[in-house]
Amino acid sequence: MATKAIAPSRPAMSTFERYLSVWVALCIVAGIALGGAIPDVFAAIASAEVARVNLPVAVLVWLMIIPMLLKIDFGALGQVRQHLKGVGVTLFINWAVKPFSMALLGTVFIGWLFRSLLPADQIDSYIAGLILLAAAPCTAMVFVWSNLCDGEPHYTLSQVALNDVIMVFAFAPLVGLLLGVASITVPWDTLLLSVVLYIVVPVIIAQAVRRMQLRSGGQPALDRLLKALGPVSLTALLATLVMLFGFQGEAILGEPLIILLLAVPILIQVYFNAGLAYWLSRRFGVAWCVAAPAALIGASNFFELAVAAAISLFGLNSGAALATVVGVLVEVPVMLSVVAIVKRTRPWYETGQAS
Repeated sequence: MATKAIAPSRPAMSTFERYLSVWVALCIVAGIALGGAIPDVFAAIASAEVARVNLPVAVLVWLMIIPMLLKIDFGALGQVRQHLKGVGVTLFINWAVKPFSMALLGTVFIGWLFRSLLPADQIDSYIAGLILLAAAPCTAMVFVWSNLCDGEPHYTLSQVALNDVIMVFAFAPLVGLLLGVASITVPWDTLLLSVVLYIVVPVIIAQAVRRMQLRSGGQPALDRLLKALGPVSLTALLATLVMLFGFQGEAILGEPLIILLLAVPILIQVYFNAGLAYWLSRRFGVAWCVAAPAALIGASNFFELAVAAAISLFGLNSGAALATVVGVLVEVPVMLSVVAIVKRTRPWYETGQAS
C-alpha cells in the first residue's frame, strides 16, 4: 500500500547552499593547486576503475545523490492530477525542449562560434557535457527554489517525483539520441551502467531508507536524517569537483577562457527555458504559485547526475566533465536571479493571466 504523500517542509537555503558558487570557485583553485603538487595521487585515483567506473567517484556520487533522493515521496504522484496544466508545461520543457535546445546551443556556440577559441580535440566532449547537463531535471534544489518564491509545495513534490520516474527510463535513450545527433560516439554499455549506478540503485536505496525512517519515527525522524546528511551531500560534491579540477588544471591554466565560454550556452538555456515555462503557464491560466516553481523546475538541472555520467562516459579529465562542472558553478546565482524575476513579475503575470 502506498504511503500517504506528505507535503515537503519549507526548506530555507543554508549559508552553504547560498554560497555554493563560492565553494565551487575555491574547489577550482584547490583542485588546480593539488593537481600540480601531488600528480601521483590523482593518477592513482584515476586508475581505481572497475568496468570503466571510477570507484572513488562512484562513492562520492552516491553520497551526493542518495540524500537528495530521500526527499522524494513517490506517493505524491497521485497529486499530479491536481495541477495537470502546470505539470504538462514542466514536462514539455524538461523532456521536449530543454535537452534539444541545449544540444542546439552547444553546437552553435561551442561547435561553431567559439570553436577557434577552444581545444580542438575537446569540442565534441564539451558539447556532450552540455547535453548531459540538460538531459535530467533537477531533483533536490528545486524544493529550495520553490520555497524562495512561495511555490505550491504539493505541485513541486508531485512534479519532482514524476520527473524522477521518467528519468529512470528516459535518461539513457534521450542522451543516446542527442549524442548521436551531435555525431558523438555513444558508449551504450557505459551509459546504461551509469543509469543503473547513478539513478536506479540510488532511488531504490533512498526509498528503502525513507520508508524505514517514516515507519520508525515518522516525518520528524526523516527530517532529522535529511538535516544530518545535507552537509555530507554537498561535501561529497565539492570533493568530486576538487578531483575534477585536479585533472583539468593544466588545460584550464592554458585556456582560462574555457569556463567563461562554456557558461554562455548554459546561461542562455536557463533563461530561455524558465521564460518559456513561465509564459506558457500564463497562457494556459496556471496559478502563479504553480507557474513560479514550474519555471524553476523547467530551467534547473540535476548537475550531480550530469557530473557522474560525464565522468563515467568520458573520463575524469574530459571536456564533458568540465562542462558539467561549469553548470554547478553558475547554478546558484542564476537560479536565484530567476526566483527574483518571477517574484517581481507576479503583478504582470496575474493581470494578464488567461482564465
